Amino acid sequence: MTALLVVPLAVLVQVILVNRVPLPGGGSPDLVLLAVTGVAMTRGPVTGAVIGFCAGLLVDVMPPAAHLMGLYAFTLAVIGYVAGRGLGTPVTTVMLCVLLGPLLAAGLGGLISDPRVDVDTFTDQVPLTIAYTFFLSPLVMWWAARSGEPGYAT
Repeated sequence: MTALLVVPLAVLVQVILVNRVPLPGGGSPDLVLLAVTGVAMTRGPVTGAVIGFCAGLLVDVMPPAAHLMGLYAFTLAVIGYVAGRGLGTPVTTVMLCVLLGPLLAAGLGGLISDPRVDVDTFTDQVPLTIAYTFFLSPLVMWWAARSGEPGYAT
């Protein structure tokens, strides 16, 4: 599938299905982060940043949008750029993006005084999101390797 299909599909599956499934601890994996990472790894940093920004805007406006507009657009644009640049092997790139995404979003939320972000967010919610997203990250590696497009992951 092309980037034009993968990322919006990931947003829809995230909002419609994943966010509604009760997982232990109350966390959920971030499929949009994984989709942006996979697309950026195969398409490069500029396309990754643009796709990440557009995906982030889509996440920002999809209900239930209880955060400030632009928070996820900025976060996913940074993730797309970092994943497109690549840092060593594809495995280390995916690991860095999975770690950086939730930490950056929560950190920015704390900096702009989001009332939903407190110490419990960093000690409870962020580690669970990272763990669940790590669990699904081999799917990104598989998809990026099979895409066959010129880029970082081939």
